[in-house]
Amino acid sequence: MLPDISQLLTMTPAFIFALTFHEFAHAWSANKLNDPTAKNEGRLTLNPLVHLDPVGTIMLFIVQFGWARPVPVNPRNLQNPRQDMMWIALAGPVSNLLLAFALGWLYVNTAPSSEMMVMFRAMLQFGIHINLILCFFNLLPIPPLDGSRIITGLLPQEQAYQFSKLEQFGPGLLIGFIVLDRFMNLGLLSSWIFPPVIYCRRLIFSLFS
Repeated sequence: MLPDISQLLTMTPAFIFALTFHEFAHAWSANKLNDPTAKNEGRLTLNPLVHLDPVGTIMLFIVQFGWARPVPVNPRNLQNPRQDMMWIALAGPVSNLLLAFALGWLYVNTAPSSEMMVMFRAMLQFGIHINLILCFFNLLPIPPLDGSRIITGLLPQEQAYQFSKLEQFGPGLLIGFIVLDRFMNLGLLSSWIFPPVIYCRRLIFSLFS
């Protein structure tokens, strides 16, 4: 069932900015580590139009979850490709975590003084939630998510090489995991994501309230 217009007005800007900020963080960290590929392709920006994926954007309106275009990275430009790729990957989830805390501070310090401000606070609250979900979802150690590249950077070289072979099956593995988890009601995804999301939400509001 499609969300109503008020839900879309609340969800869409927060979700798009979360995805944009995530990809910008990848591009920024890659550029800092001497790979200008993303910068040269115009991806070192907070303009959502250059980051959004058409199918991912449509899915946002249909199932209330979407994705952006991956930022291009050329490992040959990196001094320590395996470790640097780990830091570039980690930048995405960390950016969403930091953004959640920033939105939490703004939410606590914004008074619901009008109907427009009430909607703005609802947008902030959803932004906190979706940034935390994106953070911990992307930390799953399944290609092509950021968590898989973090694992590759932490493993010894031989094990990292073997693990990196899973990259070619990444999208299929990820979709298969999500479908299996959902239709067999295993609860693996929710048990990975929601405990840290709930903890961080509580921490945010306890820090700023």
